[in-house]
Formats: sequence, C-alpha cells, structure tokens
Amino acid sequence: MKKVIVIAAMIVATLSANAQAEPGSLTIQPHIGGSAGMISNANATVLDKTSINLEKDANAGAVAGVELEYQVNKWLGVAAGVNYMEAGTAWKDVTKNGIDYKDMKIETGYVTVPVVANFYVCKGLALKSGVQFNFMTDAKLKATGEKKDGNIITKVEYDRKVMDSFNKFDVSIPVGISYEFKVPIVIDLRYNIGLTKINKDNIFDEKTCRSNTCTLTVGYKFKL
Repeated sequence: MKKVIVIAAMIVATLSANAQAEPGSLTIQPHIGGSAGMISNANATVLDKTSINLEKDANAGAVAGVELEYQVNKWLGVAAGVNYMEAGTAWKDVTKNGIDYKDMKIETGYVTVPVVANFYVCKGLALKSGVQFNFMTDAKLKATGEKKDGNIITKVEYDRKVMDSFNKFDVSIPVGISYEFKVPIVIDLRYNIGLTKINKDNIFDEKTCRSNTCTLTVGYKFKL
C-alpha cells in the first residue's frame, strides 16, 4: 500500500511540475478537444419564412489540429496552426404551428488558421491572443419535430445543407489561456470572438451574425 501511495505521489508531482520551451526553440503540438459554438443574432427563420423567438444554446462539437510555436524569449512565444473545428449554434425546444421542435441546430465545420502570441506570465502559464482565419467546409440545418392531431403523431425531420446561406470565409479574434506541464502536456482554453459577418441576406432576417466559439484542447508538445 505504501508503494502505491509513493508511486501515485510521484505521478502527481511529475504532472504538476510545469515546463516551457527554451528561447530560440521551435516546437510542434498536435492537439484534440471539444468546442461549443454560438451564432449571434441567430433566429429560426431558417425553418420557414416567419420569425420565431427562440432561446439560443451552444452547439457542441470537436476540434483537432496542430500548432507550431517559436519561443522568442522566456516570456513571449509566437504560434501558428491549422485545425478542423466544428461550430454553429443550437436552440432550446419550441412549439410553432402545432409542431414541437427539438434538437434544433446549425452545425458548421471550419478549417481554421490561428496566429497567436503567447505571453508567459510565469513558467508554463501563458495568456494568448491573435487572429484566426476561418474557412467554412460544411453547414447543415438539423431539427426533429412532432405534430399531434388527436391520437395521430406525425414526425418532422430537417437535415439539409445550408452552405449557400453563409459566407465561406470569416475572421475571429482568439483569446485564451494555456498551461504546459512537464510531461509536456498542454491544456489550452480559447474563446474565438467573431469579427466578420458569416451569413448572407437570405437567412436570419438579414441580421448581421457572427460565429463565436469556445474550445478546450489537450496537446503534446515536441521539440523540433
């Protein structure tokens, strides 16, 4: 039992210790994680031609990619990467025209190219910000519904591509924080603030909509 406790303590100590690349070094970091997307000003006119007030919700997805970082000095690193990121938005359940809509969401996919500066406020702990270029690869509207007429229940399903309703390129500002363990495993939390309009005028009542996405990833850093 004592040996198990000692081994566990050694593992915790190893993971708890932080690390950081030396100035002048170049590292590569593959990473994977989850995303939560929300489109500002998005309502459900995508379902029909009449407006509907809905409470928005985040659309869960995944993100994976790779990032290169050059360590300028002990407090500054410059990184650039390529990711595939799922974004979009979701809505709470609602009843309209006698149909109970559930699981309403727009799922979008992007190839993203972030360029960020990492400011190391202490060893292993970095605050980051920069610019991210987003290239849309897919956009789908999905929803399920039930229409009740007495004892008869009719199911309604939406699953259609809506890429023609979106601009294929947009820009966002990533801000976040990361921590690098001695292993060296890196935990990275970012919030991407949309800057440019993502929708065309045939969706969302011609409002200006922007894509905002939060990502949490775990990566492993290799020295080159």
